Amino acid sequence: MADQIRVLVVDDIPETRDHLTKLLGFESDIDVVGAAASGREALEMAARLVPDVVLMDINMPDMDGIAATEQLASVVPGAAVVMMSVQGEADYLRRSMLAGAREFLVKPFSSDELTASIRQVSARERDKQSRMAVTAVTAAAGAATNGTRSGDPSEPGQVVAVFSPKGGVGRTTVAVNLAVAAATELGKKVVIMDGSFQFGDVGVLLNLNPKSKSIADLIPELEAGELESIDTFLINHTAGIRVLLAPPSPETAEMITAGGVKKVLERLRADHDLVVVDCTSYFNDTTLAILDAADVILTMLSLEITSIKNMRLFLEVAEQLGYEKGKVRLVLNRADSALGIRVADVEHSIGRKVDETVVSDGRSVVYALNRGVPFFLSNREAQVSQDILRLARSVVGGQSQTATVDAGKSTQKKSLFAWR
Repeated sequence: MADQIRVLVVDDIPETRDHLTKLLGFESDIDVVGAAASGREALEMAARLVPDVVLMDINMPDMDGIAATEQLASVVPGAAVVMMSVQGEADYLRRSMLAGAREFLVKPFSSDELTASIRQVSARERDKQSRMAVTAVTAAAGAATNGTRSGDPSEPGQVVAVFSPKGGVGRTTVAVNLAVAAATELGKKVVIMDGSFQFGDVGVLLNLNPKSKSIADLIPELEAGELESIDTFLINHTAGIRVLLAPPSPETAEMITAGGVKKVLERLRADHDLVVVDCTSYFNDTTLAILDAADVILTMLSLEITSIKNMRLFLEVAEQLGYEKGKVRLVLNRADSALGIRVADVEHSIGRKVDETVVSDGRSVVYALNRGVPFFLSNREAQVSQDILRLARSVVGGQSQTATVDAGKSTQKKSLFAWR
């Protein structure tokens, strides 16, 4: 049948291969096209059989499942990997997801768990392929989208600043997962910049070395007025995005100027479809430079009195800065929390509607945070992931270039600092 899911089983134990093959043989919509005993054999068979889904054991001689999954992206970009392991440790899950696996099953698992995972990853992959067909070939989640831009190269990319006037509302988590969703699901060439230059956490959420290359390496070029080697200091992350980290030490942040930030954003905008900036939670020259340059400011708040109060103050400042209404979008995080405050109460207090909402899912979010894997990759079916995808579609689909603020408004901004 043309709509059958073609599955390749990979396991070094013959009995396991036979058992899985027989188990899946009872499913009318699943066709086991082959069985491999090692990672290398799996790559050879995948190239020949072109399966839709690969059931991959993680521990195998010759080449383990993680290494095979990483290489599978270039052999059969459209194949989705379901990783299998007798060990459910967090490190195995993290490494599997970063290598490109779509699901992770801990042995022993039930027949229902197995078939549900196969159908889910197949449906997601087919849906993604249908959206990105004609112009791009979708790689597995581990493949980095660092090739040509998906949009018109002559048009500048979109800068989205994720900001909150109060910390602790999930700003960085939303920024990181928004970037991953736009890259893996919407086919955009995405870079995320950590704009919290003193104490940035983007690297932590992506499990990157805190001493790795960062925007601090660009300081000499920024002082000289040139940005010739910015690509050298962008990290190609296996989640499908590029990353520009904050400086490794807080004192270095003082050397990053507002003018330098604008130059960096201009360069990133020219080379990417989407630039996501995770801003710090307080106003300074560099934060204002980011907000000015942004096409959209996703302003985060939660169902807490202090968050609502700070949001009301920020909206007043945004109006004085001359930001257009469509530039500032309100995102209510943990919108379903039962804290005695309703969404309607928030909207009445701040005097405008909430544009987007994201549900509370502490288990998925904290689990992903502690393992350095964005929850949009590790638990894509969760409601919180679906909310992030909806947000990404809203932002990318509603792109509008905002005119640069004139010199008069720039002068007005300086007076705002005088009030403080």
